[in-house]
Amino acid sequence: EVQLVESGGGLVQAGGSLRLSCAASGFTFDNYAIAWFRQAPGKEREEVSCIGSVDGSTYYADSVKGRFTITSDIPRNTVYLQMNSLKPEDTAVYYCAADPKTGYGCYDPRTLGYWGQGTQVTVSS
Repeated sequence: EVQLVESGGGLVQAGGSLRLSCAASGFTFDNYAIAWFRQAPGKEREEVSCIGSVDGSTYYADSVKGRFTITSDIPRNTVYLQMNSLKPEDTAVYYCAADPKTGYGCYDPRTLGYWGQGTQVTVSS
C-alpha cells in the first residue's frame, strides 16, 4: 500500500526557512515522481515543485523559483522541499503527491495518484 507522510511544517517568520519531508512507503524510487502542492484558504491548489526519475529534472512554480529546492533521498524513500526566504504568501497547507509507477508525474499530473495528509506552513510578517 502506497503511503505518503509529510512533516516539517510549522510557524516561521518572514525570511526564515523550513524543510518539508515526504516519506514514501509501498514503492521504491525506481520509476517515480513526487510533487509538492499547496493550498491556502480560499485559493486554488497550486503545484509548487516536482522531481521525477524520467530525466532527473525538477520543476518549480515561478512563485518559488530561487527560494525552494526539491531533492530526493532514494535510500530513504524521502523527498525534501527546502524552503528559504519564506514570505507570508507562502502560508498554506503543503501536500506531497506521488506517481509510483511511470516516473512521468512531473509532466502528467494525472499520474500523481497518491496524496499525503498535508502539513501546515505559516509564515508571519
